[in-house]
Amino acid sequence: MTDRELINFAIEAAGNAYAPYSKFRVGAAIECSDGTVVTGCNVENASLGAAICAERAAVAKAVSEGKRSFRRIAVYSRESADYCSPCGICRQVLSEFSPEAEVLCVRSDGRYVSYRLRELMPLMFSREHFE
Repeated sequence: MTDRELINFAIEAAGNAYAPYSKFRVGAAIECSDGTVVTGCNVENASLGAAICAERAAVAKAVSEGKRSFRRIAVYSRESADYCSPCGICRQVLSEFSPEAEVLCVRSDGRYVSYRLRELMPLMFSREHFE
């Protein structure tokens, strides 16, 4: 799968976002290690702490389908003139499953940059901290 194909899944997912408060609709598309793609969108709530980011929605959906290893994720918002990247909580959740995953951060105009998750979160808290 090309970067552009994965980004198109994220763009499509953003169309399903429920963001009546922030008006910042986000879509995410995860390419799993087996080649399947799982998408998610942000889901806001009047109690803002109950909101779910697109990246975590996609991770939860993938895990609920038995997928626990990810190659990469694309994150997109049509409201972002800047590169849309995962928040800290989403970075932590992604690191639980695939600390070496590639992250495609996409602007509203479709341009994107690529990082390794370890670049975005160099001192991850991980399961090794429990050993």
